[in-house]
Amino acid sequence: MKSLLSLAALLSVLVLPLSAEDAKPLLNTPGKVISAPDLKQPLGPEWSVAKGKWDPSDGVLKVTNIPDEKHIPVLHLKTGPTPLIWECEFKFNDGKSFLVGCDAQKHVGRVIIAPKSFRIAEDSTEVKGKTPSHTLQETAVDLKPDAWHTLRVEYAGDKMAARLDGQDLTAQHEYLATPKVRWWFAAADTVQIRNVKVTEGQPLASGAAK
Repeated sequence: MKSLLSLAALLSVLVLPLSAEDAKPLLNTPGKVISAPDLKQPLGPEWSVAKGKWDPSDGVLKVTNIPDEKHIPVLHLKTGPTPLIWECEFKFNDGKSFLVGCDAQKHVGRVIIAPKSFRIAEDSTEVKGKTPSHTLQETAVDLKPDAWHTLRVEYAGDKMAARLDGQDLTAQHEYLATPKVRWWFAAADTVQIRNVKVTEGQPLASGAAK
């Protein structure tokens, strides 16, 4: 028993630095919580399903495609224009895409994750069905479909930043400063999401997020 306790204590020491690094601010310090669903009961009124099915159960949000909609499943969150911090974990399973984005009257920006790529894009160039989003920053990744991945997305001013499993991207574009109405998840069929927390952000002093 004593050896098991010692091992548990050692593991907790090893895990803490990783957790602290995941929580390190990118653009903002956290403020008021906008939403932190326990995913054991129906989502609150701040959330609304736009496409697909989003089923919370036992602490996990499960995504199911509806083929007749001919659109990736989308879940909206009312936030208003505030700077914010969006945190979650996700698992691809058989899915091939996971996104966190924001809208004004039109799409503004998004973080786009596939098993082999991680990027930030702005949507001023987007024409539905014709012209894709404009990629601002991108890096290669190698994400396992059966593993949980940690994502942190932050927005402040004309910047968007994201941290995926400890790997950071930061992008800047004037269109990202468009006042937001809402943020959203979009995810392929079979994706699972947990530990969702969205908070208002207080922008860091210039150059403080290193």
